[in-house]
Amino acid sequence: MIFNPPLIPARLIRRYKRFLFDALLDSGEEITGFCPNTGSMRGLTDPGSQIWLSVHDAPKRKYRHAMELVEADGTMVGVNTALPNRLAEEAILAGLVPSLDGFETLKREQRYGRNSRVDILLEDRAKGRVHVEVKNVHFIREEGLAEFPDSITTRGAKHLDELGDVVEAGGRAAMLFLIQRTDCSRFRICADLDPGYGRTFQRATARGVEAYAVACDITPGKIAPVRMIPIDLSGRAAL
Repeated sequence: MIFNPPLIPARLIRRYKRFLFDALLDSGEEITGFCPNTGSMRGLTDPGSQIWLSVHDAPKRKYRHAMELVEADGTMVGVNTALPNRLAEEAILAGLVPSLDGFETLKREQRYGRNSRVDILLEDRAKGRVHVEVKNVHFIREEGLAEFPDSITTRGAKHLDELGDVVEAGGRAAMLFLIQRTDCSRFRICADLDPGYGRTFQRATARGVEAYAVACDITPGKIAPVRMIPIDLSGRAAL
């Protein structure tokens, strides 16, 4: 995914009210912008951090600037949670996840389960269907180890249970963890920060839900899914 128009650099002053941030542009202008991430963004909101912003001129937008990237721990991190579904689609169509490759159709945001929408639905006359739930990952505490979630996510646990229901009904279902940072070589479920999600993930995989993790390369010009990385199951046990 290429950023067009190009992103502009700024320095973070603060992030607040979940959706807002203040920043200082290179021109010296101080602006307030929209943060397209409702999560805790642990480790990514230090004042003075280098950030990269998209600029939008739509007349109905309240804020022209949106936060897209943060430089943290010596690497680039994507924080826009509206992008992972698009990046996951690119990864699947590029054949980066062999078990999800070669399906005839790929559809986004399809209804299923108990009043839910699955992020990606793969369909094929010979292979059947696969429901794919995509999660954005940008949290790290150990070198090279990406973790999800970084805070309590009851909604995420609900999705895991519904994917398990799909499998028990005879279908296929998969979690695809999309890692929007460049410094990770493995992935783990963060069961100590959300024991409920850890237990639910354990239950879902025992029911047959598949799990994959894809890492991205990131520059101020683009984000590109590039490789699968292994999932470390040592951290998934309920605490």
